[in-house]
Amino acid sequence: MDLVFRTADVDDVDAIVALVTAAYRGDSSREGWTTEADLLEGQRVDPEGVVADIQKPGSLILLGESEGETVACVHLEQEADAGYFGMFAVHPRMQGSGLGKAVMAEAERIVRDDWGLPAMRMTVIDVRDSLLAFYERRGFVRTGETEPFPYGDPRFGIPQRDDLRFAVLVKQLDGRSGS
Repeated sequence: MDLVFRTADVDDVDAIVALVTAAYRGDSSREGWTTEADLLEGQRVDPEGVVADIQKPGSLILLGESEGETVACVHLEQEADAGYFGMFAVHPRMQGSGLGKAVMAEAERIVRDDWGLPAMRMTVIDVRDSLLAFYERRGFVRTGETEPFPYGDPRFGIPQRDDLRFAVLVKQLDGRSGS
């Protein structure tokens, strides 16, 4: 597959929302392995939030395109000592093809080489064992920190259980282990 990377602009918002929704929510997400359909209903992202991420200084959404179709995306944001890695999505029918690894490698290159940051930080719902294991196989380390899930904010979905929280993971981009 020929994969082309580019930075999203506001004309890409609908495609990004559709991709992220397909990867994580509803029946279409069950085609892949990243589904959150049993944990959360409703939206994963909203157009306003995507526009804000695109327009915020020190922030970008990286798109992976194949044959003119948006097949992957990730939100990257500069923080004080790391690049935040979030909203990572690969189209369900392409999960397991190596596409996600290619997008992660490009995201790491941007954070390390373009932004000069030594690490990438992310959060993952802590009951997502297979997803946490995926990131750990790629060098992310759990910090032991957690962040609360935004219960009551429908922009992030409607939780189907009351024990959700985010695990914080870090990957050192210079070969050191996470802290």
